[in-house]
Amino acid sequence: MPIQTDGSAANHMVVRATGKLTKDELIQFRKDFELFLHDRGKLRMLFDVTEFHGWDSVGALWQEAKFDLEYLSKVERLAVVGAKKWQQALEAAVKPFAHPTTRYFEAGEMQAAHDWLISK
Repeated sequence: MPIQTDGSAANHMVVRATGKLTKDELIQFRKDFELFLHDRGKLRMLFDVTEFHGWDSVGALWQEAKFDLEYLSKVERLAVVGAKKWQQALEAAVKPFAHPTTRYFEAGEMQAAHDWLISK
């Protein structure tokens, strides 16, 4: 499954994206996220993109952009864990427009990302 979510913690969600994401997968993720958000309110998110390879179409990329515009304001803190320079560059480019406090971590820093995410 290209997008896996773990919402078992009270105040944060872990999302892992792998491979190339499709428009339909992103639409389903949006529905899942809306339910999670409705139950929990503003939250923190750890986004693991270490095995993410992009989007399979412009439609998928558009779904991602729509999600970011609508929902990033509902995220209090966002930790992005990646393995590629373009992922870090993308996070840096979005940072000025994102409402949550955002921080990028390298692939080997998963525990540090989690610790930062749950810190006060």
